[in-house]
Amino acid sequence: MKKRARKAADGNRNTLRLQDFLPYRLSVLSNRVSGLIATEYSDRFRLTIPQWRIMAVLAEHEELMARDIEPIVRMDKVAISRAVRVLADRRFVRRRASREDGRVTWLSLTASGRRVYQQVRPIAQRHEDRLLEALNKQEIDALWRLLDKLDLQAERQAQALEGEE
Repeated sequence: MKKRARKAADGNRNTLRLQDFLPYRLSVLSNRVSGLIATEYSDRFRLTIPQWRIMAVLAEHEELMARDIEPIVRMDKVAISRAVRVLADRRFVRRRASREDGRVTWLSLTASGRRVYQQVRPIAQRHEDRLLEALNKQEIDALWRLLDKLDLQAERQAQALEGEE
């Protein structure tokens, strides 16, 4: 792969080249990788990417309040709500109203949901392994450190914007 120039040849920063714009590149890569994985599980299990992500989060956390999913998966609340509704209708997710606060809904995987998760998880992991084959151990370690740093910086920027409102 050719190294890309970070700036236009004349050094002009008045033009935004998408191929040199980090948010665009991260989005394209994320969509490409998620799409590769999804092609394998969507036909077989009739799951969308948002549905799979919610199942993965619930598998990791056992039970969560519905409102706590959005900050974890960073998806639109409407997309989350729609995905949870479908997963509940298919009996992959159990919704339980809180006894203390009727506005709170707890979510967890059902036994059926856990079985599907256990079948999709190795598919996702296999795709991750194949993708990471392009990197050596030091590069993988560096990648995770850099992703953590960028995530922290993005969180700081979001907090700063919230503080301005």
